Amino acid sequence: MLYPSIDSLMQRLDSKYTLVTVAAKRARQLQMHNDTTIQRPVSHKLVGCALEEINSEQLTYMHVPSKDENEER
Repeated sequence: MLYPSIDSLMQRLDSKYTLVTVAAKRARQLQMHNDTTIQRPVSHKLVGCALEEINSEQLTYMHVPSKDENEER
């Protein structure tokens, strides 16, 4: 069983695309700085640590409206 599960992660973000993008960017930051916010991560890989941060709600993202969304307002 994978930890954290995709079901719990999808409750934190709005789409799988967003999940992959946020996790990849955070994994890149961890590779450069190694500043994880989790005390004792279960995963020893950087993407796993990023997913654990998302699951624990220590990592979020800012939604930027698309051009279409701006025109609807």
